[in-house]
Amino acid sequence: MTGLRETLEEHQVCVYFCAVVLATVAALVIPGTTALEICINPALALMLLVTFLQVPLAELRQAFSRFRFLAILLATNFLVVPAIVAALVQVDTMLRLGVLLLLLASCIDYVVTFSHLGRADARLLLAATPALLIVQVLLLPGYLVLFLGSGAAALLQIGPLVHAFVWLIAVPLTAAVLVQLWAGRSVVGARTSVALGLLPFPATAVVLFVVVAAVVPQLDPALNDVLPIYVAFAVIAPLAGWAIARLFRLDVPAARSVAFSAATRNSLVVLLLAFAVPVLPAVIVTKTLVELVSELVYVRLAPKLGSSTVTSTT
Repeated sequence: MTGLRETLEEHQVCVYFCAVVLATVAALVIPGTTALEICINPALALMLLVTFLQVPLAELRQAFSRFRFLAILLATNFLVVPAIVAALVQVDTMLRLGVLLLLLASCIDYVVTFSHLGRADARLLLAATPALLIVQVLLLPGYLVLFLGSGAAALLQIGPLVHAFVWLIAVPLTAAVLVQLWAGRSVVGARTSVALGLLPFPATAVVLFVVVAAVVPQLDPALNDVLPIYVAFAVIAPLAGWAIARLFRLDVPAARSVAFSAATRNSLVVLLLAFAVPVLPAVIVTKTLVELVSELVYVRLAPKLGSSTVTSTT
């Protein structure tokens, strides 16, 4: 089992790239792939379940006490990232709403998986997800008023954000805890846990396939105005997150986590907010595609960040 897992891990980027390419081809030649939207949340839940299983309970409990990390993570996401967004977002009002909803909302779901694959401290991000969700729900209306005017805050609904937290964080995390407890008390449970340990990479490939196949048909050539913003953000945000984390002397894995969090936005959750506004779904799915490709790059490059430096205490 260990050898198979190592083989999957070694070839993960190739597997993900193939999943994206196959999904794009399927979306272009097979009608009706947008129906795969209903599979996005179940696929994400499975991916997060098998990711959470990789974080031992003892380590997760320790992560909740890392208040310094949480303070730096929140400052990066809700002070530094908005400053980057303010500098980048110069598009018309309707497009601007979609871009702001995306770039101001920090990811609470698959960032845990990709940070784990990128040798970041995924347990810290996992422990921080409730705080990230609560703070973005509280601050997003204010940011929208700041960027768009007083009428914009009424467009934000917290229901989809809470729904995402329950079904994409709380339920998979609870299931992972139960499986770990079962594994500690039963041979069958231990074997089940080992078998599920092989799934993070295949499950992530399934998520990539489902999301890309579902969203490619919705892309609009008129979105050329927002594509450069997303690409610039994908480059600037992780570097800013890494720089802030190292400035405050976080250890290397924790600093990688801050970089992943700064770069990864709440695309799949915000998509649920946007279907009522005609242009927004296309704006959001464009970001999803850019982000998925970016995550594949981050997974390959993040382990090299700080690899030759001496870590310091968090």
